[in-house]
Amino acid sequence: MLKRRLGRIGYESSVVMFGAASLGAVTQEEADQSISHALKNGVNHFDTARGYGDAELRMGPWMPKVQDDIFLATKTGQRSKKEAKEEILQSLKRLQVEKLDLIQLHAVCNMEDLDQCTRKGGALEAVVEAKEEGLVDHIGITGHGHLAPATHLEALNRYDFDAVLTPFNYYLYSMPEYKEDFDALVKETTKKDVALRVIKAIAKGPWKENQKKKYATWYEPFDEQKIIDACVHFVLSHEGISAFASAGDVHLFPKIVDSVLRFGEMTDDEANEILSNIPEYYTPFVNMPF
Repeated sequence: MLKRRLGRIGYESSVVMFGAASLGAVTQEEADQSISHALKNGVNHFDTARGYGDAELRMGPWMPKVQDDIFLATKTGQRSKKEAKEEILQSLKRLQVEKLDLIQLHAVCNMEDLDQCTRKGGALEAVVEAKEEGLVDHIGITGHGHLAPATHLEALNRYDFDAVLTPFNYYLYSMPEYKEDFDALVKETTKKDVALRVIKAIAKGPWKENQKKKYATWYEPFDEQKIIDACVHFVLSHEGISAFASAGDVHLFPKIVDSVLRFGEMTDDEANEILSNIPEYYTPFVNMPF
């Protein structure tokens, strides 16, 4: 499994993160199979959230046994100090651990979200307090939508976050304004040695109206191995990215891991040829459910 350094955090992370949104509505048996597959294939970065349904509960039986061998991150989507602190404590209990490697302000998608988190009495105060109390080692920020990279760039001006998790894929990067904002974020995270990780690597676009949803993801993902390979190649070939999160469905995870294990077999030209000729490839950020 290819590993990369998480910026100044210094941890050597698998380039694919176990995106635990996939565990939000599965049985413990299904969760066990997915977590086991991750560990057997060298995935050592687990990213979850208090808001991912039962994900933390499904991970809980595993964490006391494997925490020393993985990087464990979760998130709070609350905006006030009081509520965010309560969620952090709930996450620790649900995950059955006493400490987290990373706590992240979740779904900070625009300047309004950022203002709420960073105001006096906001969620940022809760995560800083949690770090001071020894409940977490590092602090990060995440978000969705077209404004996320610009928002996260501003966030780095307001607080010295250790990690950023922001959207990135071939289609999004083809949008001129998004490309400009993402490049500016990469420049800043590189300068400050902040771990830049990305989401939505294999997102195809929004589900069509009346389309049967084959996966648990709120957007339609790619599921053809060749296209997943191209998506993974594109993301991992981009300078400044430490890792990417797997899609939120356990059935897609093995295909994503397989692509990562074979990273390097495809050329840039081959990946571009595949991705540039996909019909109905679009941004996933239409009618987001949050």
